Amino acid sequence: MNNNLVLRAEQLTKELRAGEIVVQALRGVSLDVERGELLGIIGPSGSGKSTLLGLIGGLDSPTSGRIEIDGVDITNLNERALTRVRNEKIGFVFQFFNLIPTLSALENVALPIQFANKRRFNPNQRAKELLTTLGLSDRLHNRPTQLSGGQQQRVAIARALANSPALLLCDEPTGSLDSESSAVVMQALKDVQRQMGTTVIVVTHNMEIAAQMDRLVTLVDGHITSDVEGDESVEMAALKLFKQKRLTGEMSAVKA
Repeated sequence: MNNNLVLRAEQLTKELRAGEIVVQALRGVSLDVERGELLGIIGPSGSGKSTLLGLIGGLDSPTSGRIEIDGVDITNLNERALTRVRNEKIGFVFQFFNLIPTLSALENVALPIQFANKRRFNPNQRAKELLTTLGLSDRLHNRPTQLSGGQQQRVAIARALANSPALLLCDEPTGSLDSESSAVVMQALKDVQRQMGTTVIVVTHNMEIAAQMDRLVTLVDGHITSDVEGDESVEMAALKLFKQKRLTGEMSAVKA
């Protein structure tokens, strides 16, 4: 057994049903991720990226296969046990920030610590430390409407890190941001990975973001079609998908 693994996914399948129609969203996906990795997941729309992230995060159950998070097999856990694993071992960052509008940045980040089953940190102290690390020491008492989109996403990242999860899952974290804010948020995620040693998995359509990953997995039609690491290989994989998407778009335009 590799104790350095934070994620082991084995032969995951997922069937989605709409009436009599059955869609195979994932078709035997296996993936090992070690502690401290910065991993990107890319692929065309409908390739299974968000489905895979949802299974890894315990937000949904696979049709078949097995998932282990930080040494805990979550595949068949009941909802109460699964909620505990999510609270203690997994942080989530989504495209939309989902901050509580009536609370300050500090209060938003402190909230998950206050609700933790086993409180490991002083809520306000931990929230202040995380927000300071993410460059928001002068925005502690601002409410979400007083923050830019990039600042709100950094608050959301701090909130996801509140209970020091082993795994940070990011689903299109820059999808609603302009290019300048996207760059700031991406740098924040890289800082989290390198300074805190947190394992970060990012699902993205943005090829500039994808090219910054240490490792890049490509999903197509529910299969992993490539799994590469190293700057040059990651950039090549991102460029290949970009060209495929552009060609698909051009062909669709011709058919229309």
